[in-house]
Amino acid sequence: MSEVEVLKPLKTWSYLAKRRRKPSEYEIVSTNLLYNTRDANAPYDLDPDLAMNRWYKRYRNNSPLQHDDWNAFRDPDELVYRTYNMLQDGQETYVFGLFNQFNEREHDKGLEPRWVGTLARIYTPGRYLFHALQMASAYLQQMSPASTITNCAAFQAADSMRWLSHTAYRTKELSLTFTSKGLGEDERKYWEDDAAWQGFRVLMEQVLTTWDWGEAFVALNLVAKPAIEEAVLRKLGEAGRHNGDTLLGLLTDSQLLDAARHRRWATALVKMTLEKSGNAEVIKQWIAKWEPLADQAIDAFCAAMPEVPDAAADAKSATRDFRRSLML
Repeated sequence: MSEVEVLKPLKTWSYLAKRRRKPSEYEIVSTNLLYNTRDANAPYDLDPDLAMNRWYKRYRNNSPLQHDDWNAFRDPDELVYRTYNMLQDGQETYVFGLFNQFNEREHDKGLEPRWVGTLARIYTPGRYLFHALQMASAYLQQMSPASTITNCAAFQAADSMRWLSHTAYRTKELSLTFTSKGLGEDERKYWEDDAAWQGFRVLMEQVLTTWDWGEAFVALNLVAKPAIEEAVLRKLGEAGRHNGDTLLGLLTDSQLLDAARHRRWATALVKMTLEKSGNAEVIKQWIAKWEPLADQAIDAFCAAMPEVPDAAADAKSATRDFRRSLML
């Protein structure tokens, strides 16, 4: 009888064993999870000529943005579903603590009607903008070439929904004190027709119809989101403080913590793509294409905040500082 070789069992999944250490929770539950990357000719295990397969082959597999191993990407924060919920549960507890405390102090009754009219024009319609951010992040989640990228985009989409929910909550609160400002009623009109919003509306409508996953990532995370974060969050928060609306300033500060995390993973992904020759030129070309739209959006929105001098210039400068930090 010939001897049978007994294989020593692996202590972890084979694709993690090469690191020669115990894998972290993040690595175990986040890496190499996408099944639609196994067969490049048929991402979904059906006819390669199926419309869905053609879509993924054209807009993901054949994107100008390429890398030899997308699964090498790691979220700098190493968030998983469990830790994301722990983190954001704390954030929501803080935000609702703000709402409760300022409500007890009858904060809204102390606001000037003129400022509330401004909020009705350039704050409460932000629900539409944040929903657009959520949808764009969800598309990126669906089309990304690695599960570690998918997770980051999913958490980003969830954060956009949180921002939307905060805005909706404040809209209702304000409407209870100021019944004649059209709060909760006129937001769509402002979003579709007011000059302050048209730049961001055009920008996000075009982002939402950008099918190539690489360009969608650049347009959203490197251009559109930084513009929104600097103008609609940071500068609007400053305008709130100038008008005695401390609650708005604290709320946008909290949302900017999410934005900083989004920039961390976007930065890490860009730096990984720069390992491959040609990617820097591709990203620069996309930035050059989208940056003018973002600048126009910032200019239009910040023009509605005369109490914040140089708001547009500061916001545009901050977006460029972020992109320069990517070492493109």
